[in-house]
Amino acid sequence: MTAPIRSRLLDFVEPEPEPPGAEPSEDAPRPRRSALLDLAGSAPAPPPADDGRPGPRPGVPPYHTPVCVPAHPRSVAGTGSDGRPARLPFIVLELFAHSAHGTVAFAFTSPARLAAALGEAQPWVAGSLGPLAEELDGRGVRVLLDPRVAPGASDWRPEDLAALAQEVRR
Repeated sequence: MTAPIRSRLLDFVEPEPEPPGAEPSEDAPRPRRSALLDLAGSAPAPPPADDGRPGPRPGVPPYHTPVCVPAHPRSVAGTGSDGRPARLPFIVLELFAHSAHGTVAFAFTSPARLAAALGEAQPWVAGSLGPLAEELDGRGVRVLLDPRVAPGASDWRPEDLAALAQEVRR
């Protein structure tokens, strides 16, 4: 069995410096891995909608299925709440060109599937399939769930993550 795959963006962020004279603690808490998929797997199935809406068709995942979506943080120069110049962060979903469907977004049902398709250096965010598909459908973008991707199609390399981490820290 392989180890769980996780986003590696924070691997390239330098740790916060210790206060002068402080010794790093070996028993300092380590970051916990995300439990999103564990929670989703153990959650009871949602009850049918009370408003008469039909449930998902056979083979269509439930509306709130957790997915991993290729994305990365960005920021723009702006003004903070105190009126001083600040960097305003936001997340950019990555869109892909598809020969049959035009512009598409990829969504994966596990971090391992995302890493297998796009490589371990691919940054991503977690979300729910239903709201993602609704939002992007309104913009003319189709969401492909667990798509097959040609080998070597990943644009992200570890050095790209290091550069992105430096940009995010500014």
